[in-house]
Amino acid sequence: MSPLPAGPLTGSAALFAATRRLAEAGVPDPGRDARRLFSHAVGVDPGRLTLVLPEPIDGAKLEAFEALVARRCAREPVSHLTGSRAFYGRRFKVTRDVLDPRPETEMLVEAALSEPFGHVLDLGVGSGCILLTLLAEMPDARGVGVDVSEAACAVARENARALGLADRAHISVSDWVSRVEGMFDLVVSNPPYIARGEMADLAPEVRDWEPEGALTDGADGLSCYRAILDGAARVLAPGGRLVMELGAEQAEAVGGLAVARGFAPVALIPDLDGRDRVIVLGLPQSGF
Repeated sequence: MSPLPAGPLTGSAALFAATRRLAEAGVPDPGRDARRLFSHAVGVDPGRLTLVLPEPIDGAKLEAFEALVARRCAREPVSHLTGSRAFYGRRFKVTRDVLDPRPETEMLVEAALSEPFGHVLDLGVGSGCILLTLLAEMPDARGVGVDVSEAACAVARENARALGLADRAHISVSDWVSRVEGMFDLVVSNPPYIARGEMADLAPEVRDWEPEGALTDGADGLSCYRAILDGAARVLAPGGRLVMELGAEQAEAVGGLAVARGFAPVALIPDLDGRDRVIVLGLPQSGF
């Protein structure tokens, strides 16, 4: 092995070494993650990294970068290391108390935004990425977000303040609709839909670092849909919509649960892999 060059380490050399370490640890797309962590450590926008990579790295920043890389090698998610995740063009604070916002959930947001609404309820609000995105995109709307976890609610409230939406978003603890009052013309949810038997097959970033209660119902993956459907009719206004994210191959089962409870399927929206990812439901008396 050739010796390292004398003098301070450049950004390019540090990035190359980090990419190799991440690859050896089995991290998917190690080059992408190395760049994101380097950008965070040195405080430079990712789009401007090429301007600083040829330069020597400050010792403290190099130490911070190497510490982040070590944690990523242990499969800690990048969002936990940087403290935030981009979602629908905005940044949301992320901690171990909430799910990491995922690109496929943006499809739920698109479906919800396809028709106007004035009052939205988010069941299982988590980081607030769904509720707050909907309110940001619909300036005249107001919303309520509930979660069984007070720690998750605290993250959502912080995101609401950061996005200037605290006056239009009420975040509180509730087990689904048990403590919800009022009627809503839009109800949305990305519930825990992973079956207990599927947990072992998840990527380490998900299985070992995200809140288990936000991932799985500890049963067949459908119990949260049953609870939501059982309670949604009480809070869904006439003509309103219930929009939920689905797990892989759950569309038929959830659709059956909905029909059995008096809901009418309005639409199934597939993801980029062709799997039904979002279900839109209404009540028959709402004109659907």
